[in-house]
Amino acid sequence: MSSIIQLLPDHVANQIAAGEVVQRPASVVKELVENAIDAGATDIKLICKDAGKTLIQVIDNGKGMSVTDARLCFERHATSKIRKAEDLFDLHTKGFRGEALASIAAIAHVELKTKQDQEELGSHLIIEGSKFVSQEPSVLPKGTSFSVKNLFFNIPARRNFLKSDTVELKHIIDEFQRVALAHANIHFTLYHNGSELFNLPQSNFRQRIVNVFSGKTNEKLVPVSEDTEIVKLTGFVGKPEFAKKNRGEQFFFVNDRFIKSGYLHHAIMAAYEGLLKDGSQPSYFLYLEVPPHTIDINIHPTKTEIKFDDEHALYAILRSAIKHSLGQFNVAPVLDFERDANLDTPYDYLNKSADMPLIQVDATFNPFAADDVSAKKETTSVSSSFSFKPKKETQSWESLYVGLKDAFEPQEMQFESETVTSSLFSDSEVEKAKTATYQIHKKYIVSPIKSGMLIIDQQRAHQRILYEQFLKNITVLQASSQQLLFPLTMYFSGNELGLLTELKPSLESTGFVFDTFNSESVVISGIPVTMTESEVSIVLEELIADLQDEIPESSFSQMDSMAKSMAKSMAVKTGTYLTETEQESIVNNLFACKEQSVSPFNKPTFITLSVEDIDKKFSI
Repeated sequence: MSSIIQLLPDHVANQIAAGEVVQRPASVVKELVENAIDAGATDIKLICKDAGKTLIQVIDNGKGMSVTDARLCFERHATSKIRKAEDLFDLHTKGFRGEALASIAAIAHVELKTKQDQEELGSHLIIEGSKFVSQEPSVLPKGTSFSVKNLFFNIPARRNFLKSDTVELKHIIDEFQRVALAHANIHFTLYHNGSELFNLPQSNFRQRIVNVFSGKTNEKLVPVSEDTEIVKLTGFVGKPEFAKKNRGEQFFFVNDRFIKSGYLHHAIMAAYEGLLKDGSQPSYFLYLEVPPHTIDINIHPTKTEIKFDDEHALYAILRSAIKHSLGQFNVAPVLDFERDANLDTPYDYLNKSADMPLIQVDATFNPFAADDVSAKKETTSVSSSFSFKPKKETQSWESLYVGLKDAFEPQEMQFESETVTSSLFSDSEVEKAKTATYQIHKKYIVSPIKSGMLIIDQQRAHQRILYEQFLKNITVLQASSQQLLFPLTMYFSGNELGLLTELKPSLESTGFVFDTFNSESVVISGIPVTMTESEVSIVLEELIADLQDEIPESSFSQMDSMAKSMAKSMAVKTGTYLTETEQESIVNNLFACKEQSVSPFNKPTFITLSVEDIDKKFSI
């Protein structure tokens, strides 16, 4: 019987490994940029075309590779980072598995140019789908240049699974920001389709955060510092008033490696307990230094999850350090009561005794006495004297109560006739009472109908109404706007501004009027008539957060997502009291919608309770 188990060819094994290592263009960016950091580079340039689908190029000024290493680095499990198994628990570099370059070369056209500082000539390699096309010496500057072209050219199915350029570019920027924030001592530059998106010079951690997330970020940061035997903690957290709905500005770095940890995130949320609104997420940029042997990095293919030896101690240290920083910088309430410094005793009066005031009182003064007795009396004091003007003649105070008893004597009462000559309510009022609406628990609106009653969810119903209004305004381009007396200036990061620029035509069709767009802020001079000035920041932040989670690929789905997000933000919330007029307006507008039975998120907006259903409840 022949054997059925066979060894896979190298090019097939590399393609299988590429399925784990290279999920999208951002995965290639992460691997190549981390290799440049491991090479000791101080200047790294990232160049992309068509969101990495056509070209990803990383140029660094690191130590470069020899002719042999340049060829050997594309072999599977070839690495300079580890020599024995024990090295896996004492890692000081980014990559260590030796699969990245072999996997990338299996599914793309790769061009490598590298040269060491002491060598006169460098190496120029061209690889297409794991096949070496050429390798020749070349005159090159010090460092390494990796060019990855036509990603997934030999796996069309994988290429078809890639999202739009906007989505893929967002993932590339996310990876770029994570690496750039972890290494503030390196100069990073990012170009896309010939445009410079980021130029981050060498700086400290705080300045790097500000350079990545716009200039207004500086005033939001609160420094955090703690040094223990278990961990050395540095970094910054955001002030509670600047918390957002999304989690885009939350970064953990362990030994300069970006990680995700729900457990440590919970520690931060515990430190912010009582300071955040419901659903808000604080910003944080935290750098943890721990002994390499106390963590295990090799538990996840993307190396974004780490196992700690003592997570409970890290949790407690992180929570207490952040809570201390928030209290130290007067962000969180502390035990000391605030006092007004103006109420403190001046130094000149510190040892002086208080002077007793000298007051002279007229003991014979009687306000109810006759006028001729007290009209001309005067009361004097040490500093001044006061005179009283004579009162007009009035009767004694006892006269105020004369006849009061007679006024409360019971009189003969007249009763209205019980004979009803006409209806108490007019016919129109009776009809109105039949169609009246009622609000229950500030959540549901009850409206009677012929067969029973309707119970309407006020929030979902209002979402449906606003959704159809916004969608109509966007498509018909006939929205009305109200001009603001004082224009609003709002600050956003580079990613958010890029998304707003793309959404600008759709936002203007809903009623927004934008004056200026610059590299950090947006000036708004007009807003939709259905929106208040205080809602603008909330609506735009939630819109950006919703679209950043999954950016739609087509323009129609983008408009649909924008209408849904704005409707969700502006709809009346559960717990809001509604007047009868507001209740009737929601009911009438809901049943004027094209699809009134479900909200924009496919949740039911109302239920019908018939008289028969009510009778069954009473027949038990």
